[in-house]
Amino acid sequence: MKGFFQFMLRLSAASSTAVLTWLLAFFAFSQTFLLSGLYALGGGTVIYISIKQITYIRNLKKYGLSRREYKYIRDNLKEAKDKISRLQKALMKVKTLDHAKQNIEIIRTVRKIYSNTKKEPKRFYQAEAFYYNHLDSLVELTEKHVYLASQPAKSWEMTTSLLETEQTIRTVGSTVKKDLHHMLKGDMDTLHFELDVAKHSLNRTKNERSALNEGTK
Repeated sequence: MKGFFQFMLRLSAASSTAVLTWLLAFFAFSQTFLLSGLYALGGGTVIYISIKQITYIRNLKKYGLSRREYKYIRDNLKEAKDKISRLQKALMKVKTLDHAKQNIEIIRTVRKIYSNTKKEPKRFYQAEAFYYNHLDSLVELTEKHVYLASQPAKSWEMTTSLLETEQTIRTVGSTVKKDLHHMLKGDMDTLHFELDVAKHSLNRTKNERSALNEGTK
């Protein structure tokens, strides 16, 4: 959503600049209609690209990343988005209630890791195992499970493979939860520190008030 608003802002600024440039070129400088249009197109394009570059540089400073790091993370997020879409599509084909609940939890966890990284790209380094291994494993396992489960006639070997795959999906799902916990560990440590500071401040205020009350007696 943020990206859409930024795009609309760039488009609006570029369009306004193009219109103003055309009016100035045509009426103020007596240029031809076609030439004024070319000036307008050029002016709008320059403004659009300039705003995009300014936003890009501000994001680099905001996230504390180099151009190479930012591009690398964005490329990985793009790939992850496609994989998450495939994973969600496969998991939603599961029909049993127990598996459906488990799969919904997996989807929620996976999407939370992705959204946290998209919001703060530097978090990518806290979830490298998820992006490099665990997400791929989930996608491959669930798609293979859906394919085998859709077959009309199942052999004993196929049924055994399905059960093993289901167990492995549960295991990887638990691992993905740990990935999310690891990503949020720094936030939890900060929260605990702030809670300790707040408690210490409250206790100090309480002790000061008690001492003041004792002194007034």
